[in-house]
Amino acid sequence: MLTLSNLSPNPGSTKKRKRIGRGPGSGHGKTSTRGHKGAKARSGSGIKPGFEGGQMPLQRRIPKRGFTNLFKKDFAIVNLKDLERFEAGSTIDRALLAESGLVSAKETFVKLLGTGDVSKSLTIKVDKVSESAKAKVEAAGGKVEVMP
Repeated sequence: MLTLSNLSPNPGSTKKRKRIGRGPGSGHGKTSTRGHKGAKARSGSGIKPGFEGGQMPLQRRIPKRGFTNLFKKDFAIVNLKDLERFEAGSTIDRALLAESGLVSAKETFVKLLGTGDVSKSLTIKVDKVSESAKAKVEAAGGKVEVMP
């Protein structure tokens, strides 16, 4: 009967690791499986990732276009239809939106867009707002505060 005390791997499924540089009796002594001379026999050898034998590497062959703006602000998008889950009269800010799962906690800027309708009076504090979203919130009796 098979129990935890007599478990063992199947025959041939495991192998001892090759121990190199352990003398002539090991079969992997002296040159430690590196052969005689040449770049690969020396210490510190090895080619860099992406090296193609002297040929112009792919990362240098392909054309480069444009640039990455380091100061770009990524906005998390929140639509008006997503705000229906909140109670009337509540104040909605980035922390509450992150808590409810509408934006991730890592996203730093929030923009409110006017897709859908809002039927409740809400106070919304966001970084940017579209004109249509602002008009719909104010028509429902709420107000939008744009954070500086």
